[in-house]
Amino acid sequence: MKEDVEKIKVFLDSHKVNYQLLEHEAVFTSGQAAKARNAKLEEGAKSMIVRSEGVFYDFILSAAKKLDWNKIKDILNSKSASLADPKEVVEVINCEVGSVPPFGNLYNLRVYCDPSLLENEYLEFNAGLHTVSMRMKSKDWKEIVNPSVVSFAK
Repeated sequence: MKEDVEKIKVFLDSHKVNYQLLEHEAVFTSGQAAKARNAKLEEGAKSMIVRSEGVFYDFILSAAKKLDWNKIKDILNSKSASLADPKEVVEVINCEVGSVPPFGNLYNLRVYCDPSLLENEYLEFNAGLHTVSMRMKSKDWKEIVNPSVVSFAK
């Protein structure tokens, strides 16, 4: 939602982080987003809201990767974990599936990041809307979000 783009901009500006704001046609998949941004799929940061035992988490990985549910269950020390459904995603972070920014910390969620994402110099991600993306250095993102970096992608 539009207020989420502003929330992210305020957060980045408060940390004096350089970023680019990109407006484009509506995108709903990682492939569409990479094409609209004229970027590599690997640079896309997918933010996946995961539910486990009634608690929500933000798992962030390269758009070129998929979640490994066995690893996620191990990380959370849980027998069950699944993606939050679209209604839960809106309730938890006020964004639609496919537009979730990689800033779970702004929504009081614990953030996990797969180390393969940080191999890229830059990250690109939807900023709360299907029509707005941002690009920033991955080291800056890591510094201000301070995610738990652990392997959970395949």
